[in-house]
Amino acid sequence: MELSNIEPQIIWKNFSKLNAVPRPSKKEEKVIAFIKGFGESLGLPTTVDEVGNVIIKKPATAGMENRKSIVLQSHLDMVCQKNSDVNFDFDTEGIKMEVDGDWVRAKGTTLGADNGLGVATIMSILESSDIPHPDLEALFTIDEETGMTGALGLKPGQLTGQILLNLDTEEDDEIDIGCAGGIDVTITQNYELEAAKGQIVRIEIKGLQGGHSGMDIHKGFGNSNIILGRLLYSGLAKENVQLISIDGGGLRNAIPREAVAIISVRNANEFIDELTNGLKKEILEEFATVEPGLQINIENSTSSDKALSEEDSKKVILVLKSLHNGVYRMSPDVKDLVETSNNVARVELKGGNLKILNLSRSSVDSTKYAVAEQLKSVSELAGMQVEFSGSYPGWKPKPGSEIVQLMEKIYTEKFTEKPHVVACHAGLECGIIGANYPEMEMVSFGPTIRGAHSPDEKANIPSTQKFWSFLKEILANIPQK
Repeated sequence: MELSNIEPQIIWKNFSKLNAVPRPSKKEEKVIAFIKGFGESLGLPTTVDEVGNVIIKKPATAGMENRKSIVLQSHLDMVCQKNSDVNFDFDTEGIKMEVDGDWVRAKGTTLGADNGLGVATIMSILESSDIPHPDLEALFTIDEETGMTGALGLKPGQLTGQILLNLDTEEDDEIDIGCAGGIDVTITQNYELEAAKGQIVRIEIKGLQGGHSGMDIHKGFGNSNIILGRLLYSGLAKENVQLISIDGGGLRNAIPREAVAIISVRNANEFIDELTNGLKKEILEEFATVEPGLQINIENSTSSDKALSEEDSKKVILVLKSLHNGVYRMSPDVKDLVETSNNVARVELKGGNLKILNLSRSSVDSTKYAVAEQLKSVSELAGMQVEFSGSYPGWKPKPGSEIVQLMEKIYTEKFTEKPHVVACHAGLECGIIGANYPEMEMVSFGPTIRGAHSPDEKANIPSTQKFWSFLKEILANIPQK
């Protein structure tokens, strides 16, 4: 089935047009121009603010002028991840999509449904002529995935809407009313190099699921950097490991799926045999249920590069083994909600230069800094430098707000079941926007998406139909001013 034949056709048409435009985070020039041109082609007032957010305004349909005004908001950028065997350039190519039963997916890359389906939905509302709605402001933000710089750069007074509908969640039976804040923790150090004293071994981790470092952090998925750290640590008993290079993971907000280390050891065959028959088997057994595709390859190799000293290598390995990864604390106030977590997202050692990228999340600022400071403490003990950056606030839930009650009522009547009113462990832009617009009521919802931030990302077709129907009903029933 072609995407153009899927209902609602207007959304999939706009999603296809959007996905033809390259839109990596921090490289949104093309998609900004695309959305700006889209608004102007409809004859609607369209502006681009100084950071690159696009705002398109559409007046209320007849009879809806006295209703509260609405901001429809989604972000333009997407997470760019691909399988290692896929040749694809996110900077120049459009996403290649296919229909797989009830799902739309990409061919070996992220799909961009996060948050492209939200963007396409707003486009569909803007170009519609038969959907009742109040005064609308469509807010398309940039760089949500790698810094929230669009939301952070949105100034007070740019919006006049009274209710914000953020279309950026991944379960169609959920109404999100709160989210986690986050902070980037970057660990660095430069090391002197020397000749490798032993034989070269290559350790490779691959085949993990990956996923969203907030929404999926509690699921027990494997982290390639952490698994690699365990394998390297096991070699320290002989104190003869020299690190040559490490290349693990990618973006801060994606659970890392692959990692490779090149090391020097004095007796490669003995080292390989011990790991293969010992810890490797144990790790594969640990993850057999949740990570059936996990592969660990440990083999003889060659390298012309110099290595870190054994002493410096030990420091790096001990830090990698000590960094907290995964859930740090569950919320004592909201059932089954992860309050605080950390993702050891990227480990790179090249030419003696080490960089470790983390993303710490929490719905409570004090514990966000608690986990970040733990990472800082253990790293500084090993003589490394640590930088905090990109901190952004969480979004405090207001379960009794008028829009939440309205949406609960509509959902229950329309789908004959109650929605789940939740807070999520992801970095939605509502908390940041709310800091400048404290009187604005906010809710986040969306269609069902699986595998966001990984090449397994897929969007559910029946769920998108449900979401579209729900949104239209909400817009038609917005309360009076």
